[in-house]
Amino acid sequence: MTTSTIVVGLDGGEAGNRALAFATTQAKLIGDCTLKIVYVIEWSPFSFQTPEENAERHKRREEELSMARERIIEPAVKAATDMGLPVDGVVKHGDVADILDDIAKKNKALQIVVGRVGLRGLKERMFGGVTGRLAIGSSVPVTIIP
Repeated sequence: MTTSTIVVGLDGGEAGNRALAFATTQAKLIGDCTLKIVYVIEWSPFSFQTPEENAERHKRREEELSMARERIIEPAVKAATDMGLPVDGVVKHGDVADILDDIAKKNKALQIVVGRVGLRGLKERMFGGVTGRLAIGSSVPVTIIP
């Protein structure tokens, strides 16, 4: 028997905490199940930067990734590990929906679990929110936790 995988998308807030709680419960029920806990630092292909901003981009990116690992991923990984679950924490830069789906495909995940977050402005109204895009385009089932 191969290990099952559930991908959990965290957002750094309560919605992500609820998604993690649901996913840990599911993983325990499944039995031989690994959690891939993922935090994605969003970027927009529609934003433009000055040459000065581009010069600092790599440094800022590394700082953001390190901070996300420390503040979001490590506590979540510890919580799930303390429950006896095998866990892998991932922090990436990019498009949230695309990265969650790519990780799910790569790991042959059973599902993606994310917390529902309300509309956050014009960008999401124009281009769609993460949960909506996952529900429409994901290659695996998506569970959206209220």
